[in-house]
Amino acid sequence: MVKPNEKAPVCDCEVIHGDIVNRVRKRMAGRAEYDKLANLYKMFADGTRVQILSALEKSEMCVCDLAVLLDMTKSAISHQLKSLRLSNLVNFRRDGQVVYYSLADFHVKDILDRGFEHVNE
Repeated sequence: MVKPNEKAPVCDCEVIHGDIVNRVRKRMAGRAEYDKLANLYKMFADGTRVQILSALEKSEMCVCDLAVLLDMTKSAISHQLKSLRLSNLVNFRRDGQVVYYSLADFHVKDILDRGFEHVNE
């Protein structure tokens, strides 16, 4: 641990550890995949979106029900659902004039579950 008046250690070597760099490079994903992953995590950076996902983990719901549950306007819920839908985190289905939302797949539930597991350690 660096003390307040100390400088952090810096690698000032002249030798690049090429074998390590090449081995790691081969195992890393492409830049576009990291950008997609970062965008996915951005969806989880908003408490309202996480609440919506958590509610949908328990049951499919319509905008009106989500608005009542979260004490928000239908417009605000719809806006968040659009972002979640465009990020492939939620699906929807129509039943007459009512649109029901649900989690897109088990991966979304897994992300939520693991996130809660981590914050509750």
